[in-house]
Amino acid sequence: MTAPTPEPAAIESARVPYRARFDECGPDGLVRPSAVLRWAQDVAWIHSERLGFGREWYAERDMAWVVRAVECSLLAPIRMGATVEVETRVIGMRRVMARRRTEVRHPDGSLAASILNDWVMTDVRRAAPARVPAEFPALFGVPPEGYEPIRVALPAMPGDAPRLDVVARPHEIDPMAHVNNAAYLDWLDEAVGAMGEPGATAIAALPRTYRLEYLLPVGLGVAHVATTWPMDGGGWAYRLVRAEGPDALRGTLTGA
Repeated sequence: MTAPTPEPAAIESARVPYRARFDECGPDGLVRPSAVLRWAQDVAWIHSERLGFGREWYAERDMAWVVRAVECSLLAPIRMGATVEVETRVIGMRRVMARRRTEVRHPDGSLAASILNDWVMTDVRRAAPARVPAEFPALFGVPPEGYEPIRVALPAMPGDAPRLDVVARPHEIDPMAHVNNAAYLDWLDEAVGAMGEPGATAIAALPRTYRLEYLLPVGLGVAHVATTWPMDGGGWAYRLVRAEGPDALRGTLTGA
């Protein structure tokens, strides 16, 4: 008689060291925001795999996690060659969603970055949200009490706001066959940086916080238009629109 497969024990967090690689850094020698967000994605999968829920588990069930929104705060510089500790945990769950908090710390324990990710469980065949498995809250060590999803409400866009044509390149497409959510941070930085000295200052300031709400997937070669403008009270608004279509992404960059 075959023994039953034991249920996985709860592992409430995963902590992994990451070294800031040369190609992840900009001309200032500091890690780009998109690299920090990629670390957060990677350690989230490592956490799931340690609980027995790897990519194969999801593929067999035609399920996948898709990022719905991100709040990424950069608090201190991470220099090229530095090794940091990246730790993630699930801090909330809803019927079809889960929220992770990921913290990036220097060896002395000081906080360099903090990321909130709202993920949506998706039925790949139907391209529609799917219910989070009932056993997940206990396994990930979080009560199913819910939370308020991240939303990005943009101020009114001025008619003369600069526009940039955006077309996804092959290296920005991930295994889900659409633009990886971290690539949007590069697009936002590019657009804000093109706004002259105020924009260049904003994308170099510390601390700074990015908030992104992903509304539609962006595929390879599909034309989009990005619009950027300063917000009253400080910060920058960013809107990515499918050509002659709805918003694909809304984002902000602020100084806190």
